Amino acid sequence: MANDNKFDENVLQKLPSVDTLLKEPEFDSFIIIIGREVVVDSIRVAIDHVRQSLLSAASIEADEKEIYKNIFETAKKTITAAMKPYFRKVVNATGIILHTGLGRAVLPARAIKQIHEELSGYSLLQLSAETGKRSKRDECIEQLLSQLTGAEAATVVNNNAAATSIVLNTIAKNKEVIVSRGQLVEIGGSFRLPDVMAFSGAKLVEVGTTNKTHAKDYTNAITENTAAILRVHPSNYKIQGFSSEVPLDELVEIAHSNNLIMMDDVGAGALIDFSQFGFEPEPTLADSIRKGADIVTSSADKLIGASQGGIILGKTKLIEAVRKNQFARIVRVGKLTLAALEATLKLFLDEAVALREVPTLQMLMRKASEIAKEADDLVQKMKTISADFEISAISGFSQMGSGSLPTQNLVTTLAAVKPKKISSEVLAQQLRQYTTPVFARIQNDQVLFDPRTLLNGDKEIILKAMTEIFSKEL
Repeated sequence: MANDNKFDENVLQKLPSVDTLLKEPEFDSFIIIIGREVVVDSIRVAIDHVRQSLLSAASIEADEKEIYKNIFETAKKTITAAMKPYFRKVVNATGIILHTGLGRAVLPARAIKQIHEELSGYSLLQLSAETGKRSKRDECIEQLLSQLTGAEAATVVNNNAAATSIVLNTIAKNKEVIVSRGQLVEIGGSFRLPDVMAFSGAKLVEVGTTNKTHAKDYTNAITENTAAILRVHPSNYKIQGFSSEVPLDELVEIAHSNNLIMMDDVGAGALIDFSQFGFEPEPTLADSIRKGADIVTSSADKLIGASQGGIILGKTKLIEAVRKNQFARIVRVGKLTLAALEATLKLFLDEAVALREVPTLQMLMRKASEIAKEADDLVQKMKTISADFEISAISGFSQMGSGSLPTQNLVTTLAAVKPKKISSEVLAQQLRQYTTPVFARIQNDQVLFDPRTLLNGDKEIILKAMTEIFSKEL
């Protein structure tokens, strides 16, 4: 045992010092880019990693040159990882257009251009260029939304949950709000409407049943403490079969005849009518305003395709009250969100332009024949990479994702890869760990690539990733 300890001590003496490693020219360039402290810390971590490996008799060469090389390479990897942004480009081959984990909507090129060109220095945010005095930071967004929807006024917050919360807190704190039981939705992350209402200070009054709610259910629930009726579009599920809900225009009539506020949460926030393209009807913001809703909320990123945000439209008096709410500053958005939303909303001033330039709509509207051609091309090119996997084009479905257009699967063609020497889970993991991470689906022990959500250049990244993975000894 004593000899073993002596051996360990001798080996540990071969570990180089931090100062010795810092003399490596390669680290000089790292210091310029990321700073001396990060480089020094990374070298210390690498030395400690190798030290622990030696002490635990891990399989590592005890030769002094090999030890030095191991520490040097480990430090380089640590520094490179520290330099690489976490929020970086990935390839979405899942076929889920609004993939929450992958950033949901892809921003239009005009939005990216506006952020790059106009926000690289100081930018106009909350001052009037005409008067030099403080202005509303969402004034431009309000004008665009009013033009697009017919609403009297509008504002924007950081997401639709925030929009719903601040509106309810403004119009119904300590008062009752009537909601159909069939609309008490739960969205991602176990985020439930009843909890949102409780947080806002409004008192939930449930009416009807899960599958059927009638006009009389609302009228019978109205009391002197009722402030509003809330309709919630169940954008992430559908109740089918023996079911019915009260139409919005009828709810508006019930609300207004009882001096109540009619609030409409339309969820995905469509600005165009998707039924014209063969999809099931989806409520639009303009429809809600036209039918008389007093205040309307929605997401800014889902069917609009901008950055994450929550849109609030409606009567001027109510919007001004929301702006004066004590929580308005907590949920307000910054210049990046406003710039992206402005650029995206301007595309919708002409529907044809929006369909051509908003990536979310482009992916949604892609022809099945075009996708099949892309899948076949991917299959043919992958066949030349290696014989260690089987590949074929198969029929499948894409999805809108993020609770938009529920149950409306989009026909697609998938490139299906079945590896021979490794599992599909291992291949999918290696794809995710590639220089530019590639995310695909796994089904029936196959890795599936859906061309619907591939952007320009993504196919080449997939081919390079597959080439590198299968050129190694599997």
